Amino acid sequence: MPCRWHARTTAGWILLIFASVLAGSVLAVAQKDAPAVESAPDVPDAIAIPEGLQPVLFVHGTGSQIYTCAADAEGKYSWTLKAPEAELKDRKDKVVGQHSAGPTWKLKDGSEVTGKEIAHVDSLDSDSVPWLLVDVVNNSGKGALAKVTNIHRVHTHGGKPGNDPCDESHKNAETKSEYRADYYFYAPVK
Repeated sequence: MPCRWHARTTAGWILLIFASVLAGSVLAVAQKDAPAVESAPDVPDAIAIPEGLQPVLFVHGTGSQIYTCAADAEGKYSWTLKAPEAELKDRKDKVVGQHSAGPTWKLKDGSEVTGKEIAHVDSLDSDSVPWLLVDVVNNSGKGALAKVTNIHRVHTHGGKPGNDPCDESHKNAETKSEYRADYYFYAPVK
């Protein structure tokens, strides 16, 4: 005579295994569809993000830093940053927005921020523009940038003005320098 306990135990184990596989599948799908949680980059203390903020978006910028030949208050000419002009891409290399004068970051979801540099450190690459900590001074739209308060520009490559002459005979001349950088956008912790 077969043991009823053994039959019930085997059926119980099969049910338990089935339930575990099903739960694992549901969890995997939920994690796949959940937005990725960003980690803040490792930066020097001089451009550290204020307490209470978390990274909410990462984009990679590729484009140009545009400079104008201009004189300072003492009449000395040098290349002065006019504006960035860059395409912003997400981690899947999809274009999600633009970076332009202001400085302004505008995403295709309709959100936009304008910022002001509050601190910088030299890039690890001496031929590249500095790493920045930016305060957001204006937000608009309801997308990913709606609640952003600070921005990091890090991992820069290029972007410094070239060796084109800049003197009175070149007054108001423009030059473009290609650059790449990573941008991290921060909002208050929920």
